[in-house]
Amino acid sequence: MREFGYQRALDVSGAVALLDADPDARILGGGTNLVDLMKTGVERPALLVDVRELPLDRIESTRSGGLRIGATVTNSDLAAHPEVRRRYPALAQAVLAGASGQLRNMATVGGNLLQRTRCGYFTDVTKPCNKRVPGSGCPAVEGEHHNHAILGASEHCVATHPSDMAVALTALDAVVSYETADGPGELPLAEFYLPVGDTPHLETALPPGALITGVTLPPPMAGPSRYRKVRERASYAFAIGSIAAVLDVEDGVVRDVRLAFGAVASRPWRAREAERVLSGGPATADAFGAAADAELSAATPLPHNGYKVTLMRNLVVAVLAELTEEAAR
Repeated sequence: MREFGYQRALDVSGAVALLDADPDARILGGGTNLVDLMKTGVERPALLVDVRELPLDRIESTRSGGLRIGATVTNSDLAAHPEVRRRYPALAQAVLAGASGQLRNMATVGGNLLQRTRCGYFTDVTKPCNKRVPGSGCPAVEGEHHNHAILGASEHCVATHPSDMAVALTALDAVVSYETADGPGELPLAEFYLPVGDTPHLETALPPGALITGVTLPPPMAGPSRYRKVRERASYAFAIGSIAAVLDVEDGVVRDVRLAFGAVASRPWRAREAERVLSGGPATADAFGAAADAELSAATPLPHNGYKVTLMRNLVVAVLAELTEEAAR
């Protein structure tokens, strides 16, 4: 690890000023991802701006009936908050599925959104990687890719985004707030992450020097919600496929639905085609399967990750069937 500067920010404007002054500065929240990447040489910041003391650690109800979550709220506090558990259970489930208790005690909401891929080629500086060194190539395409993307990938990158929390927030129509030297801004989470294209090193739509200050959830949609994660072992592990779903059913008809997939793309994948197929139709296993097929028709699996197509179809059918039963109680 090379030498770097460290400065603790005490207010948002001070943190933004530090980030604006040094393009090689990085934000330090819990450090559960950034510090690991610094140790391996993937991240080489000139300055760490510690934001843990900023007044961004609260969860508050909004006037519209939603919830405002500060960027430095820890994952543990988010998952345990009574309003999150009561009104947005899929979010609490996603956070609890995302890491060990020790990591959740340190990791922050803002840092979770900005975590980098766990692709082995990205984290190994002896290997080429377009996300780490643009133009160097993507060895995962012909190499180890059993847990890589089947949706929205390109020849330049097939890595997946590791966050569980971001999948739930995408399904819940969350909006990310940020601050820059030019003032505040907002991004719907569905637009927060950039498509891979031929620039996989550009991961978010945040402007340079931006500091995430919070995430706002709209009032909860009618109907139950759930997050389901599949992993290769029952203990702490990254997903090989996941789904966040909210389903509003009345008299056997889908009135509204929100779906997002995880571990299948470079970003949380909002399943808008599946939502379109389901809306106004019957809440049946056949309809759920048809909606999943419509969404997954765009999948382009590699030789060793085609199992994810079947996995995600099964997840859609199983989770929506469970939510339909729950809504009928």
